[in-house]
Amino acid sequence: MGRGPRASVEWNGRRIWTGRGKAKARAAMEKGLEFILDESNKIVPLDEDTLQKSGKVSMHETEVKGSVFYNTPYAMRQHEELTWKHAPGRQAKYLETAMNANRTVPLNMVRDALRLWTRG
Repeated sequence: MGRGPRASVEWNGRRIWTGRGKAKARAAMEKGLEFILDESNKIVPLDEDTLQKSGKVSMHETEVKGSVFYNTPYAMRQHEELTWKHAPGRQAKYLETAMNANRTVPLNMVRDALRLWTRG
């Protein structure tokens, strides 16, 4: 998968799943991770937008967990190199910053999806 920075989230809630409940939880997790990717893309260093376009969300095949990652040969270096200059509003630590600021979003989306599902 990605050669660059990666942030992962896993739901460790109840392990009693129905197929439908697990599908709702996985869809909510994926939506939450896409939100983090969108936030990261707002500050990812831009030149020709290759790095930004390499950002992806990957969900585990069966579990309620997934990752956000960037997949270019230089993604990790761009992420970690604090001395490089970037366009205004763009920065190193782009994925880490987005994840730290929005860490609870995917889990809250799963919680809310399951809460709505169990009430409906």
